[in-house]
Amino acid sequence: VQLQASGGGSVQTGGSLRLSCTSPRRTLSNNGAGWFRQAPGQERELVAAISWSGEPTYYADSVKGRFTVSRDNAKSTVYLQMNSLKPEDTALYSCASKQGPVYRYWGQGTQVTVSS
Repeated sequence: VQLQASGGGSVQTGGSLRLSCTSPRRTLSNNGAGWFRQAPGQERELVAAISWSGEPTYYADSVKGRFTVSRDNAKSTVYLQMNSLKPEDTALYSCASKQGPVYRYWGQGTQVTVSS
């Protein structure tokens, strides 16, 4: 397993969760990383990304102002802090690390469910 995502769960609207993506093989330490999500019947979408240095970052319009991506390279870990969660945020969230311009290494995903 290249990456391991954790921190998902079930919350009510307005709640918060913090996802973590760790890399036992330190795949994350020197590479850009991204958080993706996929809801049933929908395409996978990139919700947040971060460069290896921590800047710049990218956010999908749907999560701007609510989600924050960060990283700790010493721990080879990338985080996604999700606040003000909405039912439409319900999805399987996965992390991935880049090799060059391509997301090459993937985690198994962690489920986030937001109830109204």
